[in-house]
Amino acid sequence: MLMTQYQRADAAALDELVRRISPKLLRYFSASRSIRHEAEDVLQECWVRIHRSRHTYRSSEPVMPWIYGIARHTSLDAYRKRKRLESHEVQMDTLPELTGESASSIPAPLERLEALIADLPASQREVIVMLKVMGMSLEEVARATSATIGAVKQKAHRAYRTLRLALSKDDNAR
Repeated sequence: MLMTQYQRADAAALDELVRRISPKLLRYFSASRSIRHEAEDVLQECWVRIHRSRHTYRSSEPVMPWIYGIARHTSLDAYRKRKRLESHEVQMDTLPELTGESASSIPAPLERLEALIADLPASQREVIVMLKVMGMSLEEVARATSATIGAVKQKAHRAYRTLRLALSKDDNAR
């Protein structure tokens, strides 16, 4: 309903849409290890793209898969842009040590889980984030990724298996 009102140039609908969806999109962009540090910039670019393509939204379809489709392409473009820029940069041999204040304040188990998810192949990581972090349904993820429901299930199953294996290795190492 908000998207349809936004298509009709209702500024209040846009404000409410941004308020409701931006946190979800920011979590989605932050979950990608390739663009985590620039998630807020990618979020802004995503809203620009949503604005430019708002006329393509069909009110008979759910809005979240449409938005996540745009978010997915925005994320891929940001990754490609960063890789192009990095190819022209010179890497330092050593990085400065982090002090206590600038070190991560994420609890160790959560940090380990994030690391495990970050190690997944991009397509599996994307599906896990959409399903488990964003709370999307299989159908919504399939629409957002332009895949079949079966392909989404397969990617999720492979990701779960990889995560279970990594977690069992951690348990055995202790």
